[in-house]
Amino acid sequence: MPRMMIRVDAELSPDALTAFPHLVAVPQRPQTVLSGEVADQEELQGVISLLTSLGIGVVDVLTMPEPAGLGSTPSHPNG
Repeated sequence: MPRMMIRVDAELSPDALTAFPHLVAVPQRPQTVLSGEVADQEELQGVISLLTSLGIGVVDVLTMPEPAGLGSTPSHPNG
């Protein structure tokens, strides 16, 4: 699952954040950054659509690089 960062042009209230339980919110006044894993493009579009329907402007949508070491399998010598 890709990790995404979505920057919005608003400080999201605790009530608004309940709509995005799978994302972590970090206020950066006057904006908020939501980040976390999204299953696919459809889920991402759903998040963006919900934000837009709430009257919240989306400033940036970025794919975050996977932290080093995650997703790779260490090699073990046979022997």
